Amino acid sequence: MAAPSGTSSLSKSAPNAVRVDAWLWAVRAYKTRSAATAACRAGHVRLNGNPVKASQIVIPGDEVRIRMPGYERILEVRRLIAKRVGAEAASHAFTDRTPPRPLAPQLGIPVRDRGTGRPTKKDRREMDRLRGN
Repeated sequence: MAAPSGTSSLSKSAPNAVRVDAWLWAVRAYKTRSAATAACRAGHVRLNGNPVKASQIVIPGDEVRIRMPGYERILEVRRLIAKRVGAEAASHAFTDRTPPRPLAPQLGIPVRDRGTGRPTKKDRREMDRLRGN
């Protein structure tokens, strides 16, 4: 029997147990489940501070840390979902506790006018000096 059209996919009976790779895929932390599995295998995912295998079960209240290039995402599990849902519905399944990333320092990148040709030797030395080379 089909569910009424007004109910969301999260209001249906929630699963009792969900694998960490399936949950990460369902909340859109990774594009594919195999990418989530590979991240677990590589040691980029930690559950409550411990490295996990992809088959590890998550429960509400668990803290999942995902190492991304240049920073670490910290997600707290609020709801268990096993199927991929819309982005807004997925955002209700976790609390994002990731601290804001610091802004990269802005370097004074020299801007050359269009049509001025190739930089001279003096211009190149000045650009190298600004870049710190």
